[in-house]
Amino acid sequence: MEKLVVIPTYNESENISKIIHAIFNLNEDFHVLVIDDSSPDGTAAIVKELQPLFPKKLFIEERTGKLGLGTAYIHGFKWAIGNGYPYIFEIDADFSHNPKDLSRLYNACKNDGADVAIGSRYVKGGGVVNWPRNRIALSKGGSLYTRMITWMKIKDPTAGFICYKREVLETINLDEIHFTGYAFQIEMKFAAWKLGFKLVEVPIIFQDRTQGTSKMNKGIVKEGILGVLKLRWYSLFTNYRKRVKNNYVQSSSAEPLQNNVLVEPK
Repeated sequence: MEKLVVIPTYNESENISKIIHAIFNLNEDFHVLVIDDSSPDGTAAIVKELQPLFPKKLFIEERTGKLGLGTAYIHGFKWAIGNGYPYIFEIDADFSHNPKDLSRLYNACKNDGADVAIGSRYVKGGGVVNWPRNRIALSKGGSLYTRMITWMKIKDPTAGFICYKREVLETINLDEIHFTGYAFQIEMKFAAWKLGFKLVEVPIIFQDRTQGTSKMNKGIVKEGILGVLKLRWYSLFTNYRKRVKNNYVQSSSAEPLQNNVLVEPK
C-alpha cells in the first residue's frame, strides 16, 4: 500500500471503468480512490460494481452535490493521508492523461528527488494531441500569464496529472486553499513552491477526451484569469504551512530552495 490514484468524477460513466482497468492493468500496485459528486449518469454505481474485482484496492467516496474539482481532490488527499499512502496522484478520468505515465511520475518522486512531479505538456518532450489551435493558444497563454504573476517557473501550472509525496500534502494547510475550480491546480503548485518543496516537470503527451463531455467553460477561463491575480494577493496574507501541536510541519527537502523547479530531460 504505497501509491494511491485519486480520480474526481462527475458524469464519467463512459470512461470510469476503462480508466480503472487501465490503472490496475499496469500491475504496479496502484490503488484507486474515486471521488464522485453524485453523478446522475451512474458513475458511482459502476465503480461499486468493480470493487469486488479489486478488493482493498478500489475505493469510492460519494459526496452530495457537485462541489467542485478542488474540494474533491482535497477530500481525496485527506483520505489518503489518513490511510497512510506515501505517494498520492491526481489523474483525469477521461484518458487525457495516459495511465502508463503514472510510473514516470512515481519514479520522479521515488528515485529522482522530486517532492511534486507534474505531468507537463509544455516542456521538451511534452505535447498536446487533438486540441484546436485556439485551445492550445489559450492554455499556453494562461501558463505564461501565470508565470509572470506568480514568478513560478512551472511551464504547465494548470496541469492536473501530478504525483505528490505525502509530506507535501501533510505540510500544506489544505483548509487554506482558496480555489475549488481549475485555479486549484495553480494554487496547489504555488503552495508547494512557497513552502520550499522541489517541483519537477515530467514531459507527457496530453490527448483531449474522445468520450464524455468536457467540463471546460467560460467560467473556468474567467476563474483562471482572475484567480491568478487573487492568488498573488492572497499570498501576502496566507500561511500555507500547516501547524501541528504548535510546531510547524517540516518540508521533506533538507533546505528551502530558491529556484526549486526542475525539468526532466527528454
